[in-house]
Amino acid sequence: MMNPELELRRLLDIMPASGRMFTKLVSKPEQRSVIDAPFPMPWTRDRSISINFDFWSRLSRPQRDLLLLRMVGWLGAVKWLKPNVNLGLVAAGALGVGVEVVQHDFVGVAAASALSAIALSQIWRSNRSSRIELDADETALKVAQRRGYSETEAARSLLSAIELVAQLEGRGLSFTELMRMQALKAIAGFSPVGVPEEIRRESL
Repeated sequence: MMNPELELRRLLDIMPASGRMFTKLVSKPEQRSVIDAPFPMPWTRDRSISINFDFWSRLSRPQRDLLLLRMVGWLGAVKWLKPNVNLGLVAAGALGVGVEVVQHDFVGVAAASALSAIALSQIWRSNRSSRIELDADETALKVAQRRGYSETEAARSLLSAIELVAQLEGRGLSFTELMRMQALKAIAGFSPVGVPEEIRRESL
């Protein structure tokens, strides 16, 4: 039987240093998912990853390692303050609101507020996009290679873990999981077909 304390310590050891700085691992036997983490909002500093060790113990060590590294990669991929055009528009809109309020120009306030809202919506959509999911898998594979796995071995472990997790949780595979599996199969050598280029370029 798996000892959750020992496993948590082992998992901390394989995490990248950046992940250990902002991520907390906790045992959560009551949750229905194998591994989970709330979507990181900009005002939350601590990011917790919860694990149901009853399910977790039914995975092989490589599968567990890749699932954890993938979750850490996903948390790190969500960036709210990444310098880009949308963040610049949010700042410009906020500044514009302040200026228009001082000048009592309520039409200007509405326009500046709309600009900020649109930019914030784009940032939100980019952080929930398919690209984030694919990037998280790629990050996990890179870190796994620094932990002694080959790229093919890591891709196959993550691929099998996705399928087994769905079985353990008693559900079917989601569209996002099927898309991720398609990319992982190409890396693992199971299929020459990769993810369609339009999905890879997705930035919404």
